[in-house]
Amino acid sequence: MSATIRLTASTAVAAAVLSALATSPATAVAAPTLRMTPVSAHVSSHQLVGGIRNSTSSNWAGYAATGTTFTSVSASWVQPSVNCTRSTTYSSFWIGIDGDGSNSVEQTGTEADCSRGRAVYSSWYEMYPAYPVNYSNSVSAGDHFSSTITRSGTKYTLTLTDTIKGWTKTTTKTQSGLSNASAEVIAEAPSSSTGVLPLSNFGTASFTNATANGQAIGNYAPDKVNMVSGSTTKATTSSLSGGENFSVAFNHS
Repeated sequence: MSATIRLTASTAVAAAVLSALATSPATAVAAPTLRMTPVSAHVSSHQLVGGIRNSTSSNWAGYAATGTTFTSVSASWVQPSVNCTRSTTYSSFWIGIDGDGSNSVEQTGTEADCSRGRAVYSSWYEMYPAYPVNYSNSVSAGDHFSSTITRSGTKYTLTLTDTIKGWTKTTTKTQSGLSNASAEVIAEAPSSSTGVLPLSNFGTASFTNATANGQAIGNYAPDKVNMVSGSTTKATTSSLSGGENFSVAFNHS
């Protein structure tokens, strides 16, 4: 499957946006900015292992469930600590409905970026192709997050909780015409008008309690996606444990 990335920002300006993420109020981000986009260069041509497809993408790593209509997705994760050099790099961790085979994604999650060698952590939601909205709440490496997205008809409720700092953000949006045909738990290299941006060295991102429609995501024989650009593997997704738990390991920017 594939989807067109609609992008609006240059890498240079996106780096400037990062420095304001941690302190800016929760307002819609106007262009230019980063985008968390539908899966790019998705190839479902690899072998089945235990009923789970193995695929590659230039911007996603994690698990994507398809084959039915989805009304909910949820997962928990620990905010990774990024190892920053002088380079400006980006990484994002989220749950979502849609995006695998569609040009929309209803998603919420966290960001772990390096802005000229400085680690910047933040949180957001996005009803792609609309621009993301950044939350003003403080985010630190090691914070524990739990998140749920539920759908009732055309109403989407996106909830993100930092269980360490004790804050919760709940956003409700109404949007019609969406396919609701996939549910995913993803580590992503965000994008700009130049394409997929350099991936931050986030070490390992650990996801737990990944469910879709109230069931373990493994029950849907989901697609295990590794992030690959050409001959370079950028991030590797582990096997599922208990149908709900997995990790994504950084390999290369």
